[in-house]
Amino acid sequence: MSAPLAGRAALITGASRGIGLAIARSLGAAGAHLTLIARDAKSLNARATELGARALSGDLGSPRDIERLIATINDDATAPDILVNNAGLFQLAPVDATSPEALAAAIEVNLVAPFRLIRALLPVMRSRGRGDIVNIGSIADHMAFPENAAYGASKHGLRALHDVMRAELRGTGVRVTLVSPGPVDTSLWDAIDPDSREGFTPRDRMLSADAVAAAVMYAITQPPEVDVELVRVSRS
Repeated sequence: MSAPLAGRAALITGASRGIGLAIARSLGAAGAHLTLIARDAKSLNARATELGARALSGDLGSPRDIERLIATINDDATAPDILVNNAGLFQLAPVDATSPEALAAAIEVNLVAPFRLIRALLPVMRSRGRGDIVNIGSIADHMAFPENAAYGASKHGLRALHDVMRAELRGTGVRVTLVSPGPVDTSLWDAIDPDSREGFTPRDRMLSADAVAAAVMYAITQPPEVDVELVRVSRS
């Protein structure tokens, strides 16, 4: 059985369910040694046991938790050479019904947390002359939708961060990829019930989490001289 990621170590956030879990399963099946981060310790530990992975529970909306997670990761002699920033906070509300606290929370999880992890792990990747940083964006990082003020702002910011890294890291051996999927059928939609709301994609027409995982695998398994900078994924 082919193991294109054998010998590589991957850190995946939001890995206890949905897109993050699909990515973890895909990378693990390809031979990567996995470290999984999520807030729900019970669910995370169950998934880590299933995949033979290391589990690190923590809230990426908490700077204190992130510093603790980074210290744990940096204590490990085998720092990851694949970072997948997948964890996200998604809440719908019109602009005038979005509190400053809700905006700050979305930016903290969707933008600041990826920045903190990148900033911590990038020096090791640079010194090795190799590494993959994959940020999971969204259709909302390049299109505007009603009720999407906090989420859209955070994802546009993540795309800008990606573009800066792309400019800074070209030629270093560290590759950066932004994967921007359309709506994905995960439990995130349970409370929203898009099937009953006008203008929303029905769940049976959404992408699968496995489709996003396939895009991540495509990017990180290319030859070292190939940098897949942007993947926009939509339902055919």
